[in-house]
Amino acid sequence: MPLRTIAPVTTLALLCFALWLWFDGQRLAAAISGLLAILALLSSICIHQRQPRLELGGVLLCVATVGGCLLSAWQLGSAALPWTYLVLMSNFFIVRNQIATPLNLMLVAGLLLMPGLLLGQPTQLQALIVIVLVFGFGYHFSHRLQGDRTRLEMLASLDALTGVPNRRALEKSLQAHIDGMRAERFRQGLVVIDIDNFKEVNDRYGHGAGDTALSDLAAILRFELRENDQVFRFGGEEFVILVDTGSREALARFTERLRKTVYQSLRGPGGRITISAGAAMYAGEQRWQDWFARADAALYAAKGQGRNNVVIAE
Repeated sequence: MPLRTIAPVTTLALLCFALWLWFDGQRLAAAISGLLAILALLSSICIHQRQPRLELGGVLLCVATVGGCLLSAWQLGSAALPWTYLVLMSNFFIVRNQIATPLNLMLVAGLLLMPGLLLGQPTQLQALIVIVLVFGFGYHFSHRLQGDRTRLEMLASLDALTGVPNRRALEKSLQAHIDGMRAERFRQGLVVIDIDNFKEVNDRYGHGAGDTALSDLAAILRFELRENDQVFRFGGEEFVILVDTGSREALARFTERLRKTVYQSLRGPGGRITISAGAAMYAGEQRWQDWFARADAALYAAKGQGRNNVVIAE
């Protein structure tokens, strides 16, 4: 949302500056400011789109603001320096540090190359010191915020009870799989697992026993998976596994092995706890929801065959 405000304001500011320069007789500078206004307008359009255009919009906006600062410093001298402080700080919050840092360095280098702007007089030296401080503080705070955001995104993608990725992470992974390389897609299988009679465990022994069963099942699944396999908690007592098997037969063997392992290892207050599982190989679906629906239908078929069972979709 802040970008959706900053981009139009920047466009308007650059356009007004272009008009002022035009009527002041600075036709070349006015044309440059007009081009920068167009760049800011393009960034505003991109910012209203989804990724990756959102990041592209941020880059275009930073290029426009850096260019606008250099142009205003060229025309107005030291009177334009306060805008430089604002741009140096804001760029670190508009785009990633890896992009903002070289752009800001270009801005500082351009200001240093302008004769008499930052070097010479004591007051000019003070402005340079302020620029260095703003640059340093902006980089430090942005780096720290990006680290915090990464940690928050990681926490938001994990199920708090079991510690495995949650439904949000599953949907992102499945979408990435659909968008991935065509040859690799057809090696993947999707397994949907549901604990049999889980409601009875909760009703008879309490939700604490149910939570323990879920955590134990997650631990068993993680232990049984290979390096490239992924397990997710879809919700309630359902888990989903994205597995690289290569064929329907290999997927059937993998899923049956999971069922047997859980049968032998998972216990609750009332004794053995079993699972049912439905699985489906990727079959060229354009939407991950269609692929998931095939595996989910196989799960219901497994439940219908008496539970503690496995069904592989055709």
